[in-house]
Amino acid sequence: MNAPVKAIRTPTTAAVSFITDAMIKAGVPDRDAATIAELMLEADLIGADAHGIFRLPQYIQRLQLGSTNPKPTLKINRTAPATALVEGDNGMGHIVVAKCAELAIEMAKENGVAWVGCNMSGHAGAAGVYAALPLKHDMIGIYSAVANANHMPLAGGAEPLLGTNPLAMAIPAGEEPPLVLDIATSVVSYGTIKNHKLQNQPLHDDWMINPATGEAVTDPQKSGNALLLPMGGYKGAGLALMFGMLAGTLNGALFGRDCIDFNADPNTPTNTGQFVLALDPARFQKLDVFKAEVDRHIRSLRSSKSLPGNGPVRLPGDARAKRIADRKANGLPLTPELMVQLDKLAKELSIKPLASR
Repeated sequence: MNAPVKAIRTPTTAAVSFITDAMIKAGVPDRDAATIAELMLEADLIGADAHGIFRLPQYIQRLQLGSTNPKPTLKINRTAPATALVEGDNGMGHIVVAKCAELAIEMAKENGVAWVGCNMSGHAGAAGVYAALPLKHDMIGIYSAVANANHMPLAGGAEPLLGTNPLAMAIPAGEEPPLVLDIATSVVSYGTIKNHKLQNQPLHDDWMINPATGEAVTDPQKSGNALLLPMGGYKGAGLALMFGMLAGTLNGALFGRDCIDFNADPNTPTNTGQFVLALDPARFQKLDVFKAEVDRHIRSLRSSKSLPGNGPVRLPGDARAKRIADRKANGLPLTPELMVQLDKLAKELSIKPLASR
């Protein structure tokens, strides 16, 4: 296997303009293209490197093939004061889920809490991006989705019947960075596998197995026929099942054997399901008191003892805040392999290459 190659730092402004131009060339309206670019950039800023600009060639391919609708008409069904369903018209997942979050926040301002699901959506990038949107309004956010391909078995199973169905939760703080948890229900996300495959880097031996033998698969080029392992064994598989029901079946979206693998089948709409929950903590206690208490607990937990040689304890959100600051200042770390793909895309679309922006 090849040794890791140093990443190329790319200004965030260059990445945003490149994504925007590519989306417009693929038929996406200017305003939606700008929204998608900002949400994709956020994925890269927080360190979800397999869910930001890394995904752009695949998104453009689906738009060009017509399996993603560049100009969707979203239909909003407010089913109760605190619940709603967004029909995404097979649009870009970023646009559909952003609308879910916007609606959830609006309804939570009225009712204290809101749950908004969607169907006929698509891959939307990093889960943590959407759970964090309510933070801007001093609200707690929760997001989950049916992943766009099944790569994981049920507990004890040998068939890929579950996606990496993620969970993201965001809790506002005061002076401290907010707590933001973003996890796949598999040991790692499939985007991480794709990134390793692109760079031809070996997989960890506890990530994937051969379904015929149960043996570990470490060659990234053999990952297509391997199974991702659920985090925590049967617990991760159980969570993936439940989130799939809540984000997929509940919303009239696809789940289980019905799911479309958007990696293997770029021509077919995925009817992806997601949901966003927004909760106003001020409905439980004064907001400044709550945020001060979150700060107090963060500081107490962060100062707790760590294992010998293990460094300080880590809290969800600490590394996120540091990455955002670093990448805003120094640019996104993009691999040479990805830059080659993006240069090829620029040539195909007749847009200015990323490195020239």
